Amino acid sequence: MTARLFLSPFLIVLALFSAGHGRAEESFQSSEEQRDAIAPLIETLRISDLFEIVRLEGLAHSEELERDMFPGRGRERWPGIVARIYEPDRMRLLLADDMASDAPDGMIDGAIAFFETDLGQQILSLELSVREAMLDPSVEAAAQDYLAMLQDDASPRLALLEEFVEINDLVENNVSAALNATFAFYTGLNAAGAFDEIRSEDEILRDIWRQEETIRLDSDLWVMSYLAMAYQPLSDADIRRYIEFGRSAPGQQVNSALFAGFDIVFRTVSREMGFAAAQFIGGSDL
Repeated sequence: MTARLFLSPFLIVLALFSAGHGRAEESFQSSEEQRDAIAPLIETLRISDLFEIVRLEGLAHSEELERDMFPGRGRERWPGIVARIYEPDRMRLLLADDMASDAPDGMIDGAIAFFETDLGQQILSLELSVREAMLDPSVEAAAQDYLAMLQDDASPRLALLEEFVEINDLVENNVSAALNATFAFYTGLNAAGAFDEIRSEDEILRDIWRQEETIRLDSDLWVMSYLAMAYQPLSDADIRRYIEFGRSAPGQQVNSALFAGFDIVFRTVSREMGFAAAQFIGGSDL
C-alpha cells in the first residue's frame, strides 16, 4: 500500500491509509511566547480549515484500509478511532508547536504580509476549495483531464505551473514525506505484531523503497492536476507573484517550516494508525 501526499508550500494535503492510536513519532516543546508568535501565521494560512479537509480524507481512506486489510472486523469502533486520530485541533497543535520551536527571523511577518493580501487569501481559498472538491474521484478525474488538455495544447500556463513546482521542490518533498509516512505506518504495524514475525527496519525500508517510483509518478500527476485546477481562476501575473514570493527568503522559510511540521504530523498519525490497524488485523475489536 502506498501513501499519496500533496504538499504545496503553503497548503499540505494528505491522502493516505488510515488507522488508530499509539504514540507520537516526535514531540517538540515550544515556549508559550513562541506559540503566541506563530499563532497569527497559523490563522492567516487557514490551517484549521485545512485540517478539517484532512480529517475528511482520513475518514474516507480508512474505509479503503478496512476493506483491504481487515474486512468486516472494524465494525462501529474503527470510524471512531480514525476520527480521534484525525482530530483537527490535535493535528494543528502538533504542526504549530513544531513550527514555533524554530521559526527563523522574518518568516512570520513576511509570510503574513503576503497571505493577508487579497491575492494571498484568494490563493488559499482556491487551494482549500479544490482540495475538498477532489475528495470526489470524479472531480480528481476532471482535474487530470484538464491537465491533459493543457498539455495537448502546449499551454503557456504549464510552464508557470512547472516553475512553481520546481521553485518549491513539491514533487521531491512530497515523495519524501510520503515515504516517511509509509515507513511510520509499517513501523506501527510491525510494533503491534501485524506480521507473522517482527521485521527488521532494513526489511521494512527495502519494501518501502520498492514503492518509490509509484509514489513519484502518482505525486507528479496529482500535484500538476491539482495546481492546474486550483489556479485556473488566477491570471498568469497572479501566479508569477506567487512564484516570486516563493523565491523570497520568507517564502522559502515558510515552505521549509511547513514541510517539516507536516512531516511530523503525518508520521505521528501514520504510526498510530498502523498500530491500531494491527489490532484489527489480529482479530481484536479493540
